[in-house]
Amino acid sequence: MQPTVGVVVPAYRPDPGRLRAYLRALRETVDPDELRVELDRPGEARGSATEPAAPELPEGVDCNVVRRRRGKGAAVTAGFEALSTDVYAFADADGATPARSLADVLAPVVDDGADLATGSRRHPDADVRSHQTFARRFLGDGFAWAARRLLDAELYDYQCGAKALSAEAWAGVRDHLYEPGFAWDIELVAVAGALGYRIAEVPVTWKDQPGSTVSPVGDTLDMGRGLLVARHRARLIRDDRLHRLLDREEAVALVNRRDGGPRPGPADGDPR
Repeated sequence: MQPTVGVVVPAYRPDPGRLRAYLRALRETVDPDELRVELDRPGEARGSATEPAAPELPEGVDCNVVRRRRGKGAAVTAGFEALSTDVYAFADADGATPARSLADVLAPVVDDGADLATGSRRHPDADVRSHQTFARRFLGDGFAWAARRLLDAELYDYQCGAKALSAEAWAGVRDHLYEPGFAWDIELVAVAGALGYRIAEVPVTWKDQPGSTVSPVGDTLDMGRGLLVARHRARLIRDDRLHRLLDREEAVALVNRRDGGPRPGPADGDPR
C-alpha cells in the first residue's frame, strides 16, 4: 500500500499569485493527501476577537493563519504536528523548488525507505537556472563546507527549502528541534544524522526567486551560530562527554512551546 503524503508550505509575506500557482502545481504534480499552508501574518489586528482571515487558496488546501511571525522552523513544526500522513514534506512558498523536484525529494522516503530526504541545489546533478548573487553564493558555499566538517551528515546542501521525512523519523527528531527560524533546516539534518537515520540527498531544479527576506551577512552570521548549536545538540544525542559537561542550555523544544515559539526579532531572516 502506497504511503500517504502530507506537504506543508510555510509562508511569510508571500506573493499571492505565485503562492496560488505553486499550490496548484503541487496538487497536480505531487497530489498529496494533505496540503497545508502555515501563514504568518503579523499585520493582522492583534486585539480583534476574530481569527485572521485566510487568503484565497485553491480548493483542498488547509491554511493556518497566525497573527505574528513565528519563523520558518516554528511554522513547519506546527504544520507537521497537524498532519496525519505516513510521510511529511515541506517546500518554501516562493516556489524556488518546482513541484516536480519536490516529487523527486519525496521518492526516496516514499519508495526506497529513506528516513529523511533533502533537496540539493549544490549537488553536481542539480539544475540551477538562476543563480544567487555572488555574496549569497559565496557565503552559502562556505556554510556548506563548514557543515560537512562539523556534522555527521555529509551533504552538498543543507539549506535547500525542500525536505521530506517519514512520520516515524519525525517522531524521533521532533523533541530535539529548537530553532524557530531558518536555522531549523540545519538542526533537522544534524539531529537526523546523530540519530543514525538514513539520509538521501536529491538534486533538484532550482531558481532563485526575487523578494527574499534573507540578509546575506546578518543571517549568515545567525546561521553560523545555528550550525554550532546544532552540532552541540547532535553531540548531546550521541552522549558526547565533553558536550555533556559544557551543556548549560535550558531551551524548550518547539513542539513543547504553547505559543509555537518565541517572537523572532528583526534579525531573524526567513526565506519563505
